Amino acid sequence: MSNVITTTPPAIDTGIVAEARRKLVKAAKGTGAVIQGYADALCMAYNVSDTSGTNVTAWYELVGKDKKGIKAERALFVADMTESGFNKGTIDVYWQRVKEASGYVPKGRVTGGTDVDSKTMTELKTMINRILKAEEEGQDCNASMFKSNLMDVFEGMGGDIGTLG
Repeated sequence: MSNVITTTPPAIDTGIVAEARRKLVKAAKGTGAVIQGYADALCMAYNVSDTSGTNVTAWYELVGKDKKGIKAERALFVADMTESGFNKGTIDVYWQRVKEASGYVPKGRVTGGTDVDSKTMTELKTMINRILKAEEEGQDCNASMFKSNLMDVFEGMGGDIGTLG
């Protein structure tokens, strides 16, 4: 027989696990603010404004020699992120988030307004149409069980069921 000592883990850990969780939550919560801060700094430094201070060209729309500074900043961003252990895909995602925080709207992503309800309506329509197409093609999908609920929400938010499909 071996000498095995068993311990019962606490119901709620208030020590090292709790501290690690708090650190994670704090870092995760601050990510949006940090991204927005960097985006704001890029806008202040690189946006082109007229003499009255009105923005004429956003930094992410600059071309040619006007883009030289932002290209150098992007290279520094990539170098710092790489040094911190991030891969190219993750770096590109963060750069995209910074652009969007600066006001960039990706082509084809938003078809309606940019408020939460407009985005939700667009996404609901996409989901419902995907389910309808799968059903037309004879595919089995669990989402079919919830299609009517999604359609009710779509219609309840002001969507026209006749525009689906």
